[in-house]
Amino acid sequence: MDFLRSRQGIISHIAIGSNLDQPADRCREAMGHLADLEHSRLIRVSSLYRTEPLGIEDQDWFVNAVAEIRTTLPPRDLLSALLHIESLMGRVRAGRWGPRVIDLDLLLYDQSVIDEPGLTVPHPELHKRRFVLVPLNEIAPYAVHPVFGISIRGLLDRLAGAGGKVEFLGGTPARITENGKERDC
Repeated sequence: MDFLRSRQGIISHIAIGSNLDQPADRCREAMGHLADLEHSRLIRVSSLYRTEPLGIEDQDWFVNAVAEIRTTLPPRDLLSALLHIESLMGRVRAGRWGPRVIDLDLLLYDQSVIDEPGLTVPHPELHKRRFVLVPLNEIAPYAVHPVFGISIRGLLDRLAGAGGKVEFLGGTPARITENGKERDC
């Protein structure tokens, strides 16, 4: 990564989801934490969407969104920061697909392709998940999946009927605090 690019920061996309403890509020809280993330700037967030659970279907529906940030954090440090936010918000990892108070996934880190223990970018399920593609398409339809070379809009179009039901909940999710000041995303 060249010096100029690293000083300006890398555009990254983060999936946000919750289905416990007022999930829309938990998603907004996570957005606030992303706005306060050191070495990063929250650029925009999608609307909130209500989505059916995949995997374990006998649980409450999720609320999902996607945030776009510009960060100078290396990908592993960004992932650690996301896991720290989850921990602060009370996330307890108790198996895959189950209910959760918050879930933050690193979807894209510029055009990087990373496959290391504990870190895979782009997110390996990104192209299969309507609950991620719909909000990501809202804020970054022309972002290109670095492995497939297809835009987010193109991936969403190719998903057809698969990937779960997604219902629009509302416009700009909330006012986000940044450095102690409220602002609209």
